[in-house]
Amino acid sequence: MSHQSAIDPACEGCEGAIELIIRPREKDLGEFTVRRVLPAVERRMVGPFVFFDHMGPADFPPGQGIQVRPHPHIGLATVTYLFEGEIMHRDSLGFHQPIQAGAVNLMTAGRGIVHSERAGDDLNTTSRLHGIQSWMALPEDQEECEPAFVHYPADRLPQLDVDGVTVRVIIGEAFGSVSPVTVRSPMLYLECRMPAGSSVTLPEAWQDLAFYVVEGRVTVDQQAFTGGEMAVARSGALVTVEARSNSHVMVIGGDNLGPRQLWWNFVSTSSERMEQAKRDWAEGRFDPVPGETEFIPLPEN
Repeated sequence: MSHQSAIDPACEGCEGAIELIIRPREKDLGEFTVRRVLPAVERRMVGPFVFFDHMGPADFPPGQGIQVRPHPHIGLATVTYLFEGEIMHRDSLGFHQPIQAGAVNLMTAGRGIVHSERAGDDLNTTSRLHGIQSWMALPEDQEECEPAFVHYPADRLPQLDVDGVTVRVIIGEAFGSVSPVTVRSPMLYLECRMPAGSSVTLPEAWQDLAFYVVEGRVTVDQQAFTGGEMAVARSGALVTVEARSNSHVMVIGGDNLGPRQLWWNFVSTSSERMEQAKRDWAEGRFDPVPGETEFIPLPEN
């Protein structure tokens, strides 16, 4: 699958904190539209984050909603983080878990897992879906680990006030708080709600660091970023984000794991393993999702 986003140098010829601006490509998924940020042509990953989609916001009338049929993954972990709405997760391990705003469903694919994502209990009411779906590559020596699924309710994630900014620590450690979400390589994932006039200095000591503006307008070193833009920091830069209007910002970062191949829903360091996964799905060797009879066929290219 081809993923392309518009990419601009942040400040050609200057030495500011921001190295790159990524403007996502919109992709129509049928029920709603997503803004695909990662992977991009000139920036495939930020730390372990190999995929970053901004879903919605999408409004659904009663009886309609997201209906993603069973499909496979290998070599990655997924987090769907919702701001609004509900998604029902079902997988080949037998887990059946709704995800609601502020909660984390961490699914580790490892050697292979199949899951579906469908409308939740709000299917029969007027509903709204809005959130971020991200994939994180696994370390090379753990790509073939056993698949796993863990749910973390919203009230388990640390939430703190940092100079007027409300910060939720989704993954990793920041500002003295540690998320309970257990991952397989060092990484950072934060949600920041920033009132106009507030500012926050992002945690240092990460090889890769970026922020994505969900909505609002922020500046770094007087350079402006608006909703739908991801700013990738220069290595070692101190990044202070200032809100010029009420803003909603997601922060990602982590250690560089080295290059990965991404095709459809598969992530791997090995082209041979990728081809094997294609054959396994086409020939029915992945475990099915209990209770599901539909599936998404292997793409032709």
